[in-house]
Amino acid sequence: MDILSPDTLAALPAGECGRICALAADGQRDLQACAERYGPTFPGHPFDPTFFSTVALSNAFSAYWLTGDQLRTANRAALWAFGVDWLIDYLATSAEEVDDIVRRCLAVAHGGAPAADDPISQLLADIRSDIVDSTSPEALLRIWCDQVHRTLDAMAREWHWRSGISGDAVPVLPTPEQYLDNADNLGFAFVYVSHRCFTHDPHLQRDADLLRDAGWRVQHAIRLLNDLGTYRRDIAWGDLNILMLGPDRTAVIQQAENIIEYCRTVFVSLRAAHPGLVAYLERQIDFNVGFWQLTDYWGDL
Repeated sequence: MDILSPDTLAALPAGECGRICALAADGQRDLQACAERYGPTFPGHPFDPTFFSTVALSNAFSAYWLTGDQLRTANRAALWAFGVDWLIDYLATSAEEVDDIVRRCLAVAHGGAPAADDPISQLLADIRSDIVDSTSPEALLRIWCDQVHRTLDAMAREWHWRSGISGDAVPVLPTPEQYLDNADNLGFAFVYVSHRCFTHDPHLQRDADLLRDAGWRVQHAIRLLNDLGTYRRDIAWGDLNILMLGPDRTAVIQQAENIIEYCRTVFVSLRAAHPGLVAYLERQIDFNVGFWQLTDYWGDL
């Protein structure tokens, strides 16, 4: 997991890099407009301008061949995932409050109308509307709804794990395996599934299970890369991190490398039928390998 060398960087055409950055700039402007539209869910700390830039860059570099309109849903899905994570992980003070956030979002995922004073559900409703308007098949919409369930359930589960850390009782923490199995709380699979549904192709339903599994495997790798890069911040914010649960850095690096190697073997069988999605997943891995060695998405609290 080495950072690119100067020789490798010199081989990237400057024109291509410029187009990708322009694509990201369009995405950043849309995300900032969304954050303003959905109000207090996205405060300036930690949702600073760099946050919007890095979210847009991750998708632009991972699918540079698409247009800004084609990447809009992936970007907004990432914004929603960060927003609901902020509400559950850092603002919710009770299990009842967490359950209420989950309930409201699930109702919208299944077609319900969001309340006028519920911006996180309004954003999810807009994402759902974009997917429906893209004429995504009903089967894919069901997969999307299921991923909303998985994401919210995982975030709520982590809230309960984290609440034990700051409470008076002895915390019941997950094993490293349970923690990694809960990686849907990261939100990457939700972004990926939203992107799949919005940019669907005729072959998606045929390989739906294989494509979902590939996304979950990539999500596991990104979860570990994230934890390796955010250990100090997680301690400061009272967040969970796999390095708090027993494995040392060397073991986690090796586990991440093993998962990434497995993902690349899976991509071989899917690439011919789904070149765009496989390239998106593969480039997301590579982007995160480099990104988490240097910085973080979140701004300061």
